[in-house]
Amino acid sequence: MAQENDKFRRVTGHVKWFDPGKGFGFVIADEGGPDILLHANVLRNFGQSSVADQAGIEVDVQDTDRGMQAVAVHAIVPPPDADTAGLFDFEEIDPEELRAVPLEPARVKWFDKAKGFGFANTFGRPEDVFIHIEVLRRSGLSDLLPGEALAVRVIEGKRGRMAMEVSGWDSALKDSD
Repeated sequence: MAQENDKFRRVTGHVKWFDPGKGFGFVIADEGGPDILLHANVLRNFGQSSVADQAGIEVDVQDTDRGMQAVAVHAIVPPPDADTAGLFDFEEIDPEELRAVPLEPARVKWFDKAKGFGFANTFGRPEDVFIHIEVLRRSGLSDLLPGEALAVRVIEGKRGRMAMEVSGWDSALKDSD
C-alpha cells in the first residue's frame, strides 16, 4: 500500500535489518523497489531506539540524491514469527489477562543483547523489571539503551517482576490518544 502526498509517500513493508550501533538499517517495501534507508533519528522520533528484523513497518519516504529514505515512522508491527517464541512464565496466564495489564512508565537500567536480557526500573517501585530478548522481539524491538524511556506491561513471574510487553514511551502515548 502506498499513499501519496506533496513531498512524501507512505509505504508499508518490513525491516530488512537495523543496527542501533551503526545508527541505521533498511526497509523493504511490500510493493518492491529499492531498499529504503531507515536512520536511527527517524526511529527515535517515533519513540524507539531499535526495531526487530522482519518487523512490519509503515513509513513516509522521500526520494533523495542518495536513494529512498524514510522520513517518518507511523507504525511498527512485531515480526510474524514473534509469537512462536513463548516464555515459560507466560504460558499459564490467560492471554486476555495479559492484555488487561496496564502500561507502566519505565527506564532501562541496562540491556545486553548478547546475553538476551536486561532490566528496567518502573516509576515508584524499587524492584527491577526483568526484560527478556524474546519479549522485545514480540514487541517489535531488537535492543534497548540505558536510560531509554519505555512503557511496559509487567507481571509477577516465578522469579520476580517481568516485562511481558515493551514499547517506546512516545509510541505508547500515541497509542493511548
